[in-house]
Amino acid sequence: MFSPSHPLQMFFGLIVWSAWFVSLYGGLGVVCKLAPPSPDQGVMTWVNALVLVLGMALSLFLLFCARRCWAVRSAAQCLSARERDNQRFIASAAAGVYLVGAFATLAVALPAVMLAPCV
Repeated sequence: MFSPSHPLQMFFGLIVWSAWFVSLYGGLGVVCKLAPPSPDQGVMTWVNALVLVLGMALSLFLLFCARRCWAVRSAAQCLSARERDNQRFIASAAAGVYLVGAFATLAVALPAVMLAPCV
């Protein structure tokens, strides 16, 4: 699973993003119910700061994974032509999925910069 050319790499980026999406909005719902920040603070709240920091960290992780897969795609290895083609396809597709996941993670975290939570 940890190999950049493992077939599960093609799905892992979107699995990570979907877990982020569910935990973000679920966590916001819980925070807004139990300890909502004051609406007078606007966007400068600890909730928005946490969402932004976690979103950036997760996006950097996904970009790192994309870079790792792309490096495997371009590396020469002692494999048969068919195995090399399979490995290159999986690594290329996984790199694309990781890039989409990183972009989607940032897109979900972006409202933390513009909107006050719990309003």
